[in-house]
Amino acid sequence: MRNVLEYLEHSARKFPDKTAVTDPEKSCSYKDLLSNAKRIGSFLASSVSPGRPVAVFMDKSVEALTAFMGIVYAGCFYILINPDQPADRIRQILNIADTDCIITPGDLKTALPDIGFTGRVLSYYDIVKSGISEETLRLIRNLSQDIDPLYCNFTSGSTGVPKGVLVSHRSVIDFMEYFPSMFHITEDDIIGNQAPFDFDVSVKDIYAALKTGAAMVIIPKRLFSIPTQLLDYICEYRVTTLIWAVSALCMVTQLKGLTYKVPSAVNKILFSGEAMPIKHLKLWQSYLPHAEYVNLYGPTEITCNCTYYRIGRELDPDEMLPIGKAFPNEKVFLLNQEDKLVTEKETIGEICVSGTALALGYYNNPEQTRQAFVQNPLNTHYLETVYRTGDLAFYNEKGELCFAGRKDFQIKHMGHRIELEEIELTLNSYPDIQRACCVFDTAKNRITAFYVGSMEGKQIAGRMKESLPSYMIPSAFFPLPELPLTANGKIDRKKLLEMRG
Repeated sequence: MRNVLEYLEHSARKFPDKTAVTDPEKSCSYKDLLSNAKRIGSFLASSVSPGRPVAVFMDKSVEALTAFMGIVYAGCFYILINPDQPADRIRQILNIADTDCIITPGDLKTALPDIGFTGRVLSYYDIVKSGISEETLRLIRNLSQDIDPLYCNFTSGSTGVPKGVLVSHRSVIDFMEYFPSMFHITEDDIIGNQAPFDFDVSVKDIYAALKTGAAMVIIPKRLFSIPTQLLDYICEYRVTTLIWAVSALCMVTQLKGLTYKVPSAVNKILFSGEAMPIKHLKLWQSYLPHAEYVNLYGPTEITCNCTYYRIGRELDPDEMLPIGKAFPNEKVFLLNQEDKLVTEKETIGEICVSGTALALGYYNNPEQTRQAFVQNPLNTHYLETVYRTGDLAFYNEKGELCFAGRKDFQIKHMGHRIELEEIELTLNSYPDIQRACCVFDTAKNRITAFYVGSMEGKQIAGRMKESLPSYMIPSAFFPLPELPLTANGKIDRKKLLEMRG
């Protein structure tokens, strides 16, 4: 197998009339998803060369997923651009992607000239009516390789510029050959999609469904601030499987949603993105005691996840939830500061990963690719690329791998990976701010900004909304006469955290 379209084609043959994907407005069968994807692919193939990026500028929806598959049929790779992002960030992504083609529904076309995009803007509803050229699609498939790029997801970058993580067909296939069967996802499941389509948690929803013939129900973002409506929606569609960011699960318990209604059909809850607080996990377990709970870990660069931990024992309220062991065909190990292997219990090292699931690197960014995707320092005999995650971990007394924070100032907040330097770069660009520093309070799960300057906190937050997504905006701003420094002249971040209490 060398192309993810084989998942779609297999399920369309086996379950032609079964619902493949549903959103609040419409649903689509496997047969129609296949047909519409081929129409879009045939249209694109007449003007876009294989291997090129095609952007999809729309909210997560049946149309967005269909556009993804159509782009893949054309031998290209897709980039989902969320229309809710600030215009400046969209411009940065489009500049890095260097795409000259965007697919969008008609109602969003008018926004693109304001962003400065001058390439072709294709109306989804026009191109999905195109004819199918089976011969063209066959020729493209015959020339395809499993190392061809499939999608590019943009994450926060430490230089203030987003990084596009480019992932191949082979990496997704490698992960998906194990993931559904390991967690008992079958054709009988209904997967409740929480993650945005530009966030790699959604990759598990999409391809687990396509591979097994399960149905995917797209849950609109707005429901994740209204737990009663969210639970009504999950129960209405009889969702069985939640592959969610931790923050989404915690929102339900924090707002006491489960006291309103229990989604009794749910039997699998897999979570990732940040540390799951044990008290929130226990609440879910108390209402759904027979569900399977799995803690997943892994950055975007290793295709979804590289470790998992099945929760099969009682956890203490103050216990650190392990991130577990490596997925099949992935090697996960710890290196100390001297690049020596860490095997001793309770000794912290950097998490490093090797295997087919590694991404192709950062698109249009060879320098940062070279820094993160490196030769395994433990192997001097042949080429073995490893991804240095920048995450720290240790083995507990049971020999289980446990997350221990970031090596640098990159954080995980609200399910998103964020570089604090990018937020600081924005703050420090304002004329009325002399110097700024951001810290992340892990216990309270919030970003706080300290600054020297004359701006008010509300004024800064309003200004930041012009260029950064909401999850990157600090929840509190504190003006100081000066920022504390360490003995060697660096900003004392530890002291700033202590000042917050």
